[in-house]
Amino acid sequence: MFLILGLIVLLIAGIFLWRYFTSYESTDDAQIDGHVNPISARVSGNVIKLNVQDNQYVEAGTVLVEIDPTDYRVAVERAQADYNDAKATADAASVNVPVISINTESQTSSADADVMNAQAGIKAAHQQWEAAKANLQQADANNVKAQNDLGRYRQLVDKQEISQQQFDQAVAAARAAEATVNAARANVDAAAAQVTQAQSKLAQAQANQRAAATGPNQIAITRARAKSAVAAAARKKADLDQAQINLSYTRIVAPVAGVVSNRTVEVGQNVQPGQAMLNLIPLSDKDIWVTANFKETQLRDMRPGKKATISVDATGKKYKGHVDSIAGASGARFSILPPENATGNYVKVVQRIQVKIVFEPGETRGHELRPGMSVEPKVWIRE
Repeated sequence: MFLILGLIVLLIAGIFLWRYFTSYESTDDAQIDGHVNPISARVSGNVIKLNVQDNQYVEAGTVLVEIDPTDYRVAVERAQADYNDAKATADAASVNVPVISINTESQTSSADADVMNAQAGIKAAHQQWEAAKANLQQADANNVKAQNDLGRYRQLVDKQEISQQQFDQAVAAARAAEATVNAARANVDAAAAQVTQAQSKLAQAQANQRAAATGPNQIAITRARAKSAVAAAARKKADLDQAQINLSYTRIVAPVAGVVSNRTVEVGQNVQPGQAMLNLIPLSDKDIWVTANFKETQLRDMRPGKKATISVDATGKKYKGHVDSIAGASGARFSILPPENATGNYVKVVQRIQVKIVFEPGETRGHELRPGMSVEPKVWIRE
């Protein structure tokens, strides 16, 4: 009876052990991987300050290295002055556009009005001239009659056929007629001068009108100059922005929190753009993971999302995680000389496939894990 009970217990224990050992896949060909952020110089210059040492943990935004900013401050000041000058020129040019537009419209309207007034003045002057010439003709006719009458009266007074008073009246009339002719002739000359003056005013008004007609071209030129000045100011602003960016590059800050590693820069060293200075290793849950090389025969039931337990040799602790992804090819396919199996000496070798296992949130809060550490993950394929 006891023998039977013992066999039953052993059978049950064997079943549980079998279920346990077939519920997971594990491998010791695994290690912790992580991001390595190389920190390099963006500008050239002499290193004047180092704020970190190898293996020091820093927070994101920490100033790691400082490059001499003197030349870059001068460049910013020069670019600022150039931008201020260009902006002032652009502002003045932009203000001139509406002013010139208004002045041009006013000059055009005034020139058109002056031409119309000058044309009216010529017409009036011609009318006055024609009237003056008519008055002169009438005065000439009256003067001829008065002079003829005076000649007759002179003969009659000599014969005492008329009185001296009548003769004197004829003399006065002749003199008045002659004076009227002279006055009429002067009026004709004055009217002719008015015509000439009116023609001169018309010519000047027409010249002003032609000059005003170029106003739209002047407006277009002014607008083009304003646009060019605005574009020049924009270029100077871009130069200023670049100078300010270059100045900011003299302070190299940590892009993420992590541990400083492989620092190669020293105070007084002259660095060039792109020169590596140190590496920054982030240690948060999202920045480190496990790369496990499972045999292809172990992947039959392995899927992304399967839970995993990660045993770390260095800490002696176990961490929770899950399968994130499975590589698209075996490690051999990524080697420099991939195997060529089309030969007569083929030996079947079980291939290994990389599986990425990520830690659950909060599992690595102590930052004790480091990329490169050996681990032994267990992926629970049956729960």
